[in-house]
Amino acid sequence: MTIHAHALLFDNDGTLVSSLASVERCWTRWAREYGIAAEEFGAVELHGRTAAEIVADLLPADVVPEAIARVEQLEVEDVPQDGVLLLPGTRAFLDSLPADRWAVVTSATRRLAEARLEAVGILPKTLVAADDVTHGKPDPEPYLLAARQLGVDPAHCVVFEDAPAGLRAGRAAGMTTVALATTHRADELDADLVVSDLSALSALVTDQGVEISVRR
Repeated sequence: MTIHAHALLFDNDGTLVSSLASVERCWTRWAREYGIAAEEFGAVELHGRTAAEIVADLLPADVVPEAIARVEQLEVEDVPQDGVLLLPGTRAFLDSLPADRWAVVTSATRRLAEARLEAVGILPKTLVAADDVTHGKPDPEPYLLAARQLGVDPAHCVVFEDAPAGLRAGRAAGMTTVALATTHRADELDADLVVSDLSALSALVTDQGVEISVRR
């Protein structure tokens, strides 16, 4: 299978990098600090959602701004403590792409996203973070904004995601979706193409765009 695109849009956590251990450490500490019971905390979906949405599910509105700032601080401080690792295939795949043909679209804040990306030496020319949108994934707004910033029709964009919420956002934006089974089982992911991770794919840049193929 070959997918043709003019722009490639990547989620970050779980797609380009692994930050699961950091997320678990930081959010567990945060929950203890705010007196949130383990049962209540365990029932909330963390992956693929903005911190603002998660915090709003757990705490009164008047505490939310302070609590968001606290968990962001914990996560940023955790980055140097093996808080982020490159996933297989990330470096080679991104290195094969022109800087103006791809973007990172993340549910993390810009400060946290930049800290994680810098830690592994990824410096995207275009980054859309939680701070940049009114509605996060699964709303299509983040991906539509990235397409506008790259000057590409959404129909000619391919979204790379590991989370169901992100894949729903990509589909709602009218984009082709590629799911990476790095944090969810393949049968839990609804996408045009499902692969293990970016090491399963190759990209060929042409005058017409980028051809994405599954490695044989």
